[in-house]
Amino acid sequence: MNMKHLIAAFIGASAVTAAIAAPDTYMIEPGHTYPSFEADHMGISVWRGKFNKTSGTVTVDRAAKTGTLDITIDATSLDFGNDKLNKHASGPDMFDVAKFPNVTYKSKSITFNGDTPATVNGELTLHGVTKPVVLTINKFKCIQHPMLKREVCGADATATFNRGDFGVKYALDMGFNPEVKLAIQVEAVKQ
Repeated sequence: MNMKHLIAAFIGASAVTAAIAAPDTYMIEPGHTYPSFEADHMGISVWRGKFNKTSGTVTVDRAAKTGTLDITIDATSLDFGNDKLNKHASGPDMFDVAKFPNVTYKSKSITFNGDTPATVNGELTLHGVTKPVVLTINKFKCIQHPMLKREVCGADATATFNRGDFGVKYALDMGFNPEVKLAIQVEAVKQ
């Protein structure tokens, strides 16, 4: 093999390797993504709410076992299934959506269990405060979507955090437990 052919083969092999190892980018599918949460109500019941509008991107490089997660939640889409509670929770006592219309989560790193993402170490920004929060990925699966004719990945992720750490201190002095359980069902379409 002469030098010209050797260089061409090297460039071709490098291009194939780069294509295989390149991270895949997915756009959050807002019609199939709903962050929800559970919060204590005076120790006598658990209130559950969700957000109806979410956007963002996910990248996954399975070969390198790396990725990124960048999610924006529209806090004004808060929904407890109770109009009176929605109005109160959206106000200054809790989420204060007029002042803080978005909740964001940005990954710092993703750990894998084999070929599957297992945890995301990132930062949650809620109520204008940014703190580290670890998401545990309980389920992750990608399929060739039969209707979209593209790869779609889905995940179920959970986390627990103290809402008081984010400045959402309403009724903590009345005995409300500050622990919030976050659950995110997410689907994202490969770009």
